Amino acid sequence: MPNKGYPASYYAATANSASARSELQDNKQVDVCVIGAGYTGLSTALFLLEKGYSVVVLEAAKVGFGASGRNGGQIVNSYSRDLDSIERTASAAAAKLIGEMAFEGGRIIRERVARYGIQCDLKDGGVFAAFNQKQMRHLETQKALWERYGYPHLELLDDQGIRQVVACDRYIGGMLDKHGGHIHPLNLALGEAAAVESLGGAIHEHSPAIRIERGETPLVHTPMGTVRAKFVVVAGNAYLGNLVPELAAKSMPCGTQVIATEPLTEELAHSLLPQDYCVEDCNYLLDYYRIGADKRLIYGGGVVYGARDPADIESIIRPKMLKTFPQLEKVKIDYAWTGNFLLTLSRLPQVGRLGSNIYYSQGCSGHGVTYTHVAGKVLAEAISGQAERFDAFASLPHYPFPGGQRFQVPLSALGAMYYNLRDRLGF
Repeated sequence: MPNKGYPASYYAATANSASARSELQDNKQVDVCVIGAGYTGLSTALFLLEKGYSVVVLEAAKVGFGASGRNGGQIVNSYSRDLDSIERTASAAAAKLIGEMAFEGGRIIRERVARYGIQCDLKDGGVFAAFNQKQMRHLETQKALWERYGYPHLELLDDQGIRQVVACDRYIGGMLDKHGGHIHPLNLALGEAAAVESLGGAIHEHSPAIRIERGETPLVHTPMGTVRAKFVVVAGNAYLGNLVPELAAKSMPCGTQVIATEPLTEELAHSLLPQDYCVEDCNYLLDYYRIGADKRLIYGGGVVYGARDPADIESIIRPKMLKTFPQLEKVKIDYAWTGNFLLTLSRLPQVGRLGSNIYYSQGCSGHGVTYTHVAGKVLAEAISGQAERFDAFASLPHYPFPGGQRFQVPLSALGAMYYNLRDRLGF
């Protein structure tokens, strides 16, 4: 079955067929060992293979098991903190490079889908929906900011315009990103994994990296085998555990929840989202939704700090869905699932190198579908000796969460409550 080994979700139930990949049971030697078969690891492996490197990918569970196979499926440009925040944090040269990469991830996804024939229900168009005038002013500023970095694909929507793309009277306006979009995320990961293998890369599932012997040629241990490599790429994100202790203190796994309805009639699905765009609102704890290929509404939202699995996901997300679409009151929920993403204090990704040959990228902070594909290209560039773009990301400062690992969850939740209250009051 396509979903064997995956947590129950709509994506696992509708995944494209894929052969089981063997556990690593011997000792291998390659140019690069990639730890993690999510988007970051697969993107890195694919770019490296295209450059002629030999690559082994180690995955603790299944390809796309984590956030890459369970997310909202939305292609959203830029980063979890936008370019103005980066301009305040980074040097002018680094900010320029990072800004130029803010819109590259979506292009990479589309190029991969076209080149390797990946069937992942790719559709164009994403909308940011505003509840109040403060959020509309933010979208106006965001549009000007993105256009300053050479991105011309945005259109502001007034109250009439937003109603033409989403059947909801909660919004006063919004912004359409014509080069945003949405996908079946697990099928994208499975397609990229097949592309990796088509170029001679090896992917071993159920092969967790349990120890890295650092040195001139690092040795990565799994329960049944080893990989000796010139370079190691650590791409485990929220599922890395304590494999690399230096990375654990500066990030926190968080959970987000998603539901999928029963298939809607063509008429009802079209009435909800007439242009078939994906939507996310502008709140700090935002909701996001879209129509899937079989006319289900896929709706997600909220954050559980510390990545606990809620006992009843439907009871958390269904009321959010009905606030947006009360016309779905009698519609059945067929799937409800959760997945973890990795949050950083700055909400910006952490990129760096340990010693001279262990590279990492992590902490997409809920904004990873596009960024991870850029990260793969940047990591492959650095390994092949072109480190300018890697160095720009690596220059971003990162700090431990206040309170240490004991208090980072309650303090983060308290901060989120504050911002959620501001959203409700329109401050």
